[in-house]
Amino acid sequence: MLLLCIKIFFVRIIDVSLGTVRTIFSVKGQNFIASLIGFVEITVWFLIVREALNTDSNGFWVTMAYAGGFAAGTYIGGILSNKFINGNLGVQIITEDKNNKMITELRKEGYAVSVIDVKGQNDKGKYMLFIEISNKNFEHLKEIVKNIDEKAFIVVNETKFVQNGYLKK
Repeated sequence: MLLLCIKIFFVRIIDVSLGTVRTIFSVKGQNFIASLIGFVEITVWFLIVREALNTDSNGFWVTMAYAGGFAAGTYIGGILSNKFINGNLGVQIITEDKNNKMITELRKEGYAVSVIDVKGQNDKGKYMLFIEISNKNFEHLKEIVKNIDEKAFIVVNETKFVQNGYLKK
């Protein structure tokens, strides 16, 4: 019984982690890879569900192992997707003044920065820095901005497609 619960727990981690990664590949338009992962995911899921349902053991512990594996798999799947799946982010940084120090520092660190005049509340002039980055560089970029202007307004969007331009990898 204990061995069965351990097996269910760890196989569910694999199954659910694969599901998380599959979903991300699908959203990013990589449907062939997503379908291959889905095939493996459902095969693993089917085999463990069949084994869990065919046991004569106490249903409570099997259920706890199944649910615990699902929760742990969700957590691990998120970590895996953040580590291994590359994506692009469009970052907009709005500052009160044209912050030449921030622009210079970001460019020195290898980021391509476009500067746009924008109007704030009461037509107050502000500046928006537009930067396209790899998601792996976001924490570094955020730290630079925070160190120079901790009141900067930062908006981040996931980018599905980039053509031309410069993108720091």
